Order: sequence, then C-alpha cells, then structure tokens
Amino acid sequence: MDMRKRAGQGSQEGRLTVLGQPALITVCIYVAFGLAGAGVGWLIGPLADWLVTLPWAPLQGPAELVASLPAPALSAAGAVTGLILGLVAQYEQLVVRLSDDHVALTRKGREQDFPRDAVATVFRDGKQLVLLGHDGGELTRQECDLDTGRLANAFTEHGYAWADVDPHQGEFRRWVPGAPGLPEGANALLKARQESLEKKGSSDDDVEELREELARLGVVVRDEKRRQYWRTFHQAGPAAE
Repeated sequence: MDMRKRAGQGSQEGRLTVLGQPALITVCIYVAFGLAGAGVGWLIGPLADWLVTLPWAPLQGPAELVASLPAPALSAAGAVTGLILGLVAQYEQLVVRLSDDHVALTRKGREQDFPRDAVATVFRDGKQLVLLGHDGGELTRQECDLDTGRLANAFTEHGYAWADVDPHQGEFRRWVPGAPGLPEGANALLKARQESLEKKGSSDDDVEELREELARLGVVVRDEKRRQYWRTFHQAGPAAE
C-alpha cells in the first residue's frame, strides 16, 4: 500500500508511520485559496474600470488591459492563482515518516533522514519539531503544524524518547553582539542571521542555512520574537543522510 495516500491518518503498516496534514484539511486549503483568488479576480475588474477614469492614477496601461478582460476570465485567473498559492502552502507543510530504525522529515522538497540510534530526544518547541542528538546538538528544527498528541504518540510507539519540553531550555542565553563564550566565528554568523531574521523572519532560507552553519560550530540557536537565544554543545559526527 502506498503510505502517502494515507498520510493524513497517521497510518501504520510494516512498522512505518506517516504523519502529514489530513486529506480534508488539504482539500479545504485548496478550496479556500481557490475561492479567495476567484473573489479577488472578480474585484479587480471594477477596480481597473475605476482607475482608467483617473488620468493621474499610476499603471494606466495595465489597468486598461485588465478592464478590457471579461469578468469570468478575471475570476478564473484569480482562482488559478489561488490554487497555485495553495500548492505552495502544501509544499511547505512538514511530512514525518517514522519506522523503528529511522525518521525522515520532508519539507519544501527537502528530505532529511536520521537513523534511530542518532536521535536522543524529540520534542515540540512552539510551532517547531526538534530532534536532538546524543551530544546535545539539534539534528534538525522544522516548522510543524501537526498535532502534538499525534506526534508524541507516533514517536513513542516507535521507541523514540519524547520530551514535553526542551531538556536544555535552561541553558539558552540571549545573543548580543560580541557575546562571550561562543566559538570563533559564531558571533559573525549570529550577527548576519539577526539581520536576516529582522528583515525576512525565521522561516527564511538564509536564516535556516545560518542555523546549520552555527550547528557545525557547536552552537544551537532558537528564536523568540526575532530575538536569538543560544547555547553550546560538544559536537559529535553528522547523523543526517
């Protein structure tokens, strides 16, 4: 059986569990984006008609082009745009595949696979799923909208250690420029990351890449309201494939 077809149910067969958004929610996302897009497309027509009556208004050329199109065409174009946005939203959703000997996380087309014996603890930190290694470093930290109860049950059923809170939460310190106790080069990375964090938010690719660079130096970083908090750990070898 193709387990991906039942991902929303957290189905289990041959000791494989797949966790993703339920199919009903996925359908609702597409319907909502499609309807919203169609509504925006319908509204653009009257707006374009109004703009062409204002000689001083910008974008007169595009407004005239839009105004010349029939309302059904605008609504259809808006619906297609909405469906594309729905596809992007689904693409960014985390899918978790669990077995007794490995865990695979897929998001934004990227899959990370970790052997069972490399994962010491799993926990939820706000809207993020975190896997810790035995050296105290984070194997990965991923945005996750899945239900915490479903995640905890699935991981524990497969023998992984689930924690209700970060076991190292008391070790984090807020980062300030030039903070002492960091490995060489970490302050520069944290400064660059802070700039990207303030401009683009924690989900930006540059922010995530700099998190990985810091992990290679033995630094774990977490974000709270665009502020960075850090701790160090003694590195072990890489576990992800």
